[in-house]
Amino acid sequence: MKTAPSLQEAGTLLRSAQRIVVLTGAGISTASGIPDYRSPNTGFWQQKNPIEIASASAFRTHPERFYHDWLRPIALYCLNAQPNPAHLALAHLEQAGKLSAIITQNIDRLHHRAGSNNVIELHGSLSNFHCPRCAKTFPGNSLYQQLIEDDRIPYCPNCQVILKPNIVLFGDNLSQANWQKATQYSQECDLMLVVGSSLNVGPANALPYLAIETGAPLIILTRSETPLDEQATLILHEDIVSALPLLISFALEDL
Repeated sequence: MKTAPSLQEAGTLLRSAQRIVVLTGAGISTASGIPDYRSPNTGFWQQKNPIEIASASAFRTHPERFYHDWLRPIALYCLNAQPNPAHLALAHLEQAGKLSAIITQNIDRLHHRAGSNNVIELHGSLSNFHCPRCAKTFPGNSLYQQLIEDDRIPYCPNCQVILKPNIVLFGDNLSQANWQKATQYSQECDLMLVVGSSLNVGPANALPYLAIETGAPLIILTRSETPLDEQATLILHEDIVSALPLLISFALEDL
């Protein structure tokens, strides 16, 4: 297969890097059947108001609507999804010893399921719930199955209050531990690759600036324009699922 010049150039940059950090957004998971949030016509927030159903205040004031109108549909998409070739390619890059960390804005756990180990989930994940009153944590698997199959909202068995998913909602603060790790990796990387993110959501969209400030090349692989396009070393408006495996294969050639 003939490699496009832009992919060859990006592959050369990746090949020479040893501490690659990847920032992923919803665009890497759309091919796995999970809709993104902002695409015209298909984005989840084109149909729903996130502040009304997916915010910390919505969970506190209307938890039933939060579960029925947002968490259950999202969980149904995510738990039925499988890692696609883009997720698998990043796991391969990590196994080759060239990827330091994946920083993701996604809650779908597909990077973990693809075999990646050092994944920083800035917005949390579908892995578990916690009780807002006693703070006890509960594994998510069976509770999400009950939610999907029976539309059953999970309650704390001790406090009898509705459990909150360990997901960062609108109005919530990020985990400081995760944010500190993400900023450190961004400052120490020798190349940052942004995959499937519009870079319109903060504070995650500040991380590429940290890499740029240290002189690291920035490669953006996404269908849409981003606020950092003018500062990027390379912009690849390619199909992520086909381009990323090819890019990483080229980067690992002869290694």
